[in-house]
Amino acid sequence: MEREKISENTEGLSTLCVTARELISIHDYEKCESLICNAMGKYPHAPEPHNLIGILLEKKGDHLMAMKHFRAAWALDPTYIPARQNLDCYGTFYSNGKCAYDESDCEVEEKAGKQSNYKVEYDAHGVGRFVRRD
Repeated sequence: MEREKISENTEGLSTLCVTARELISIHDYEKCESLICNAMGKYPHAPEPHNLIGILLEKKGDHLMAMKHFRAAWALDPTYIPARQNLDCYGTFYSNGKCAYDESDCEVEEKAGKQSNYKVEYDAHGVGRFVRRD
């Protein structure tokens, strides 16, 4: 029963990422915002809705609130790579504008031969954290 619920949540969040990407690309910001806000209520402990609302706010020009949502996504799951990538991307004075909607947008770094500056370390309780590589 629990595995089915987790699988359903994962599928719902993946669909949310795809739908949000499409709505943002056609500049349907109101519908996208409504969809993401509903997902925040449905999945309160998931980083994906916060990451997506951060991207939406960045596209609308609200940089400060976008960064707050990227940090919220990072705090909810420190191993969620898209939130880290968006913090790195938009946390500079000269953003390259390439945002990460989901994990598939982060694989480009690895395929291009670039090694991430971060690695995942797990504590005694199995909680993963990203730490900078030396």
